[in-house]
Amino acid sequence: MISIKISYIKRSNLRILLSLILISALNNFNAFGFQEQEINFTEYKGEVLDEASKKPLIFATLAVQESNITTVTNTEGQFSLKIPEEKMSSTVLISFLGYKTRLVSISQLNKKKNKIFLTISVTELAEINISAPKNAESLVRETLTKKGKNYFDDPTLMTAFYRETIKKRRKNVSLSEAVVNIYKTPYTSHRNDAVQLYKARKSTDYTKMDTVALKLQGGPFNALYIDIMKYPEFIFSNESLDDYTFSFDSSTRINNKLIYVINFEQKSSVQRPMYKGKLYIDQENKILTSAIYSLNITNKDDAARMFVRRKPRNAKVWPTEIAYRVDYREKNNKWYYGYSNVLLEFKINWDKKLFNSVYSMTCEMAVTDWEKNHIQSMPKAKERIKTSIILSDEAIGFSDPDFWGEYNIIEPEKSIESAIKKIQRQLKRSKNKSGTSTP
Repeated sequence: MISIKISYIKRSNLRILLSLILISALNNFNAFGFQEQEINFTEYKGEVLDEASKKPLIFATLAVQESNITTVTNTEGQFSLKIPEEKMSSTVLISFLGYKTRLVSISQLNKKKNKIFLTISVTELAEINISAPKNAESLVRETLTKKGKNYFDDPTLMTAFYRETIKKRRKNVSLSEAVVNIYKTPYTSHRNDAVQLYKARKSTDYTKMDTVALKLQGGPFNALYIDIMKYPEFIFSNESLDDYTFSFDSSTRINNKLIYVINFEQKSSVQRPMYKGKLYIDQENKILTSAIYSLNITNKDDAARMFVRRKPRNAKVWPTEIAYRVDYREKNNKWYYGYSNVLLEFKINWDKKLFNSVYSMTCEMAVTDWEKNHIQSMPKAKERIKTSIILSDEAIGFSDPDFWGEYNIIEPEKSIESAIKKIQRQLKRSKNKSGTSTP
């Protein structure tokens, strides 16, 4: 699912290749993609907060009703939502797991400073027991078999925003962002989804990384393949389901619907690294609405063997945390992949060095718009990106402040925003010195 390339940049070209799950190659497809158009839009910024504690709600969903336009809040609860002129009379639906859904008229929004408060949805104990299944594993198996009934069964063309970052401890050393077209095949289809790169930008400062240069392979596929309902083989294959223990947790709500919370973890008799986490399943229709889970890395040597393919002889590399999240959205009683993120943290210990190097890599992707792909077209092989893509090698710099135009993006965190502003200042100084523009 994720591949990381680490190049040793001090007198050596030897590379380390870390791979979470091998990614299948895509087939050849025909071209069909979004065309850039002149669209009048208004951008609204703000925060989504807990009404009682005033704490930010991370990854809350904002959706414009009577459209397929959506976005999510960042890790600071902040959002940016661009709304076309023809949708200005609509309302925005704000939802978050465990909270009451709220509707806000666009006419009530301020362009730059909005604070939207959500209240916790209290689930009555008696309500939880109504028609509650007795076997958590059977519920999970039933949910997986219902993807044809509950999820998109037509080819769909999605617009998505993707971001990946690499940090050394707390310092950003690499940042890449992209708008991509996802050619989503039906959930019952065995064909993989295809991805086309539309716009991308990047920044990399390898001087902060000492003796190694890291690159994340796979780009948007790292986030896309976390779609459990489309790609269950990466976590819940027919064979691996028997290796997990499933149990019920306290129920919750999302979009005013009762949600079963299922805990899962690998059985004690299973030795290889597997996953543990929570599945959020709609009570009425047995639909997976969210999943939050992580890889068991209790045995760091086993985890290292799972990831590390090659490494310098004088270095030891192992992951310290690998975590995932996927959220689904609903439209006309059908569900689809809406948002996902991945966190990978690891250490590199060098021989004869007192301190180790600590790195974190994150990637996230949010579907911001979609339409039915009625003619079932796909991009040609030369137009679609490969699963081995390194986005930071494909993208350009951060020189254009209006780069995204009307496209919705995930609002950058303060640390990322500061890094971007620093890059833009450096580009401006460079331009003034040379008298020429910098890409």
